[in-house]
Amino acid sequence: MAMLINRRAVLAVGAGAAAGLALPGLAHADSHHTPSVGFTLDAVTLDGGEQVTGVTLDTSRLGPIDPASLKTSTFSVHAKATLPIGSTEPVYDLDRPVTAIRLDHRGRIVLSLSHAEGQTGGATLGYIPGKGRNFRLDLTYTITQNAPIALRHGRPVTISRFVPGRLANPEVDAFSHHVSGSGMKYRLYTPARSPRHGGRPLIVWLHGGGEGASLPDNYYDNETTLRANRGALGFATREAQQIFNGAYVVAPQSTSAWMQDGPRFAPLIHEIVQEVVRGHSVDPERVYVAGCSNGGYMSMKMTTVYPTTFAASVPICGVVASLGDGSPLIPDAELAAISTPTWLVTSLDDTTVDPQANTVHAHNLIPGSSMTLYDNVVWNGHQFPGHWSWIYVAHNDPSIDGTHIWQWMAQQRR
Repeated sequence: MAMLINRRAVLAVGAGAAAGLALPGLAHADSHHTPSVGFTLDAVTLDGGEQVTGVTLDTSRLGPIDPASLKTSTFSVHAKATLPIGSTEPVYDLDRPVTAIRLDHRGRIVLSLSHAEGQTGGATLGYIPGKGRNFRLDLTYTITQNAPIALRHGRPVTISRFVPGRLANPEVDAFSHHVSGSGMKYRLYTPARSPRHGGRPLIVWLHGGGEGASLPDNYYDNETTLRANRGALGFATREAQQIFNGAYVVAPQSTSAWMQDGPRFAPLIHEIVQEVVRGHSVDPERVYVAGCSNGGYMSMKMTTVYPTTFAASVPICGVVASLGDGSPLIPDAELAAISTPTWLVTSLDDTTVDPQANTVHAHNLIPGSSMTLYDNVVWNGHQFPGHWSWIYVAHNDPSIDGTHIWQWMAQQRR
C-alpha cells in the first residue's frame, strides 16, 4: 500500500513487508509481525535544492534491535514524484538505493539513500518553466521490508505496515513561520542566545524569481525560499552565526516576483523588517540585505527606497537593465545615489542575467561598491549553471584583500 504525500501537510506513507501480502522470503514461522511503524523522510537543502537523503523508521518501541541483523538489503525504498499542478506524468518514479543502515541513539532505524547534486530521484521541488516557479512535489514513498530484523534476545521481527510521517529538514525547520500585517509571508531564524547588551544583527534574504508564490494557482507556501537553495540557510549556519555573533535571518516570500513591481514590494519588505526589529532583540544599526537574481534587483531597490535602513547590501546576479521595453529596472541616477555599502557578486558565464549589463554596470555606478566576478559556478567539484553565483555567497567564498563577504558585512554599521 502506497499513499500520496500531500505537498502542504508533507506526509509520507509506505508499504510494509507484510501489508496484506505474502512476499517471498518473509514468511517465517517464528517471525513476530508488528502492527505498524511510523517513519519520516529526512531531507537536506543542497546547493542545487532540497533532496530526501534518508528515511528514519520509528522502531524505538519494538525493543532493543540487534544491529548485526541490519543490512542495506533489509529494506527497499521506492519514490515517485508528481507536480501539484499541470502534467500528471511523474517527474521521477524509481527505486532509491539504500547506501547505509544504522540505529540512532533512540533505537530508530535510519536508512541513508543515495543522493548527490544533480542526481535524479531525490528532489522535493520541481520547476515549471511556463510558470517560472519551483513547486513542492507530491511524493509517494513506498518502503518494503525484505528480511526480518532481530531483537537482541533473538526474536525476528517483520513490520506489517509503515505509517505517515513528515518531511524533516532541521535547517529549514529552524525557521519559524510568520505573516506580516499586510499579509506577506516570511520565515525567521532566531539565534540561539539573546545578547546581554544591545541587539543582534538582522540579515534580510530576498529570494530569486523561482521561489515566489503563484497566486493564480493558489500556491503561496512560504517554503521554497528555504528549500530551493542555501541562500538564507547559509546565514544560519554555525560559521555565519559565529561571524555575526548571532544573527536573525528573515526570508520574505513575494506574492509573485520582486521585479514585477519593486516599488510596491519595497514597503511590504520594510514592514517585515520593522516588525522583526520591534518584536525581537535586533540592533537597528546592523540590518543587512542580500538577495539573488530577482532578489539581487530587490536588494538594490531597497537601498534606493530606504537609504538609511541597511548597513550593507549584497546583490547577487541582480537585474538593473531593461527587460525589453527600453526602461531600466533601476535607473542610473538611482544607482549612482545609493549610499549603502554594497558588494556585488556574479559569474561571467551567467546566461540568464547578463553580468556586464547588470552587475558590472551597477558596480560602475554605485559609489564605493565592491564586486566579485567568477568565471563559472563550481562547488565541491560540481559545475552549476552560471546564474547560480549565490552558491558562493552561501559559503562565504567571495573575498577581497583577504576579507570574506560575511566578515565584511558583519563589520558594517549604519
